[in-house]
Amino acid sequence: MKVSGVVITYNEEQNLRRCLESLGKVVDELLVVDSFSTDRTKEIAEELGAKFIQNKFKGHIEQKNFAMSAASYEWILSLDADEELSEQLIDSLNKIKNANISNQAFRMNRLTSYCGQWIHHCGWYPDSKIRFWNRKEGKWGGVNPHDSVEVEDGVKIQHLKGDILHYSFHTISQHIQQIDKFTTIAAQESHKRGKKAYFLTHLMIYPFWLFIKNYFLKLGILDGYYGFIVCINGAFYKFQKYAKLFVLNSSK
Repeated sequence: MKVSGVVITYNEEQNLRRCLESLGKVVDELLVVDSFSTDRTKEIAEELGAKFIQNKFKGHIEQKNFAMSAASYEWILSLDADEELSEQLIDSLNKIKNANISNQAFRMNRLTSYCGQWIHHCGWYPDSKIRFWNRKEGKWGGVNPHDSVEVEDGVKIQHLKGDILHYSFHTISQHIQQIDKFTTIAAQESHKRGKKAYFLTHLMIYPFWLFIKNYFLKLGILDGYYGFIVCINGAFYKFQKYAKLFVLNSSK
């Protein structure tokens, strides 16, 4: 089995080396598709032997599908630039790579570091995702900015041991900035699809319930101070998304 390790980037000099070095322990090709970074992203990618392509960013799903189509091999192992493979997951992937398999895709857990602390609850773990599949049998789908791999009917999904290690936000301010950016994209996508936002249910009840679910029922309380922040910001994300959608619908 030949495998392409695929990453999309924009100004990822802080993360990219760690990501590519972990992928390099599994894959036969490193491919970076970049949306015209202005930092050292290209230099780092080429230093580590990656094939480097620049492509205009039209959306997370569109960019990842373009990157998948540009890979040399049918089997795709995809990471975000702020992720790396744990040693246990590297072992699991190499065992699969050396086996004769077909009609399968592979799901793995993702463990997130938030402001330097690993978050084991809050609805953030295990956060399992399909990241290893044959591109003839699946592609990126979902709703921007939240992409996911969608495989064809009949493809068996197997869960691998080990984690994707996700280095998300170094400060709370970074998280707030991304919430503002992503909720704007999410609201616009929902608006295009004719989705509605209702003041009582979506702006008042849903964010409050989401905090209760993640902090208490999903044990975010066990993650201490940053568990509380993660759950509050998760509720704030939903509030922002629906508030922006409410405004878009009202404008229409």
